[in-house]
Amino acid sequence: MRPSRYARKWPPDSPRIPRADFPMTVSARRGIISSMASPIASDPAEWDQIRRAGQGDGRCLLELFARYRPRLKRMLKLRLDPRVQGRVDPSDLLQQAYLDIGRQLADYLRNPSLPFFLWLRQVAGQNLELAHRLHLGAEAAGAGREVSLYRGALPGASPTALAAQLLGRGSTADEAAARAGRKVRIQEALNGMDALDREVLTLRHFEQLTNAETALVLGLTESAACNHYVRALERLRGILSGTADAR
Repeated sequence: MRPSRYARKWPPDSPRIPRADFPMTVSARRGIISSMASPIASDPAEWDQIRRAGQGDGRCLLELFARYRPRLKRMLKLRLDPRVQGRVDPSDLLQQAYLDIGRQLADYLRNPSLPFFLWLRQVAGQNLELAHRLHLGAEAAGAGREVSLYRGALPGASPTALAAQLLGRGSTADEAAARAGRKVRIQEALNGMDALDREVLTLRHFEQLTNAETALVLGLTESAACNHYVRALERLRGILSGTADAR
């Protein structure tokens, strides 16, 4: 594997239900983790593989990473700042994340505060944040700041990337031209969406996390995470309906 140019430099269910946007308590966070089949992996075979990887089995680590690599890459592409596209390759970020995971896995297993995939996602997201800092400097601090209280260091998803995912690709020149116009309108609507609603939409709809996982990532109660998702879906349906009417 080729070395990465990014060196590690990190410091230590109804829309009418009332909103509960406050971060969850430590005990509530533990409750969500314990309600899952396992704090690490729901599949006993995968847990055994994780354990062996933590003991230095390189083949197990490679198989685990390969299993989740497509999801991690999709997350990185969604959250890569458009200003650094062409300078930062998601594959390079995944390369560095793989090396970091190999070094940190034994420590993670001693105190698994997140399910395994969410931990992988966190490590990969930290590398993305570092790449943004290296290329954007102080400007990187503003990316996704509206929900930084909930999400820690992970950059927010790019409305450009979200709109592209929603629209797909046009096969003809006329379709491509119409698609470009719809993309602009969708981007504007996504930019106008509540930041936390948009983040929940990204996690649930695009990254395909469960509601429990989304709540855990954001530090919300599960009911609050569900409320945000319902509200975001209603807004998204309105956006898509409006662009369809404008064709």
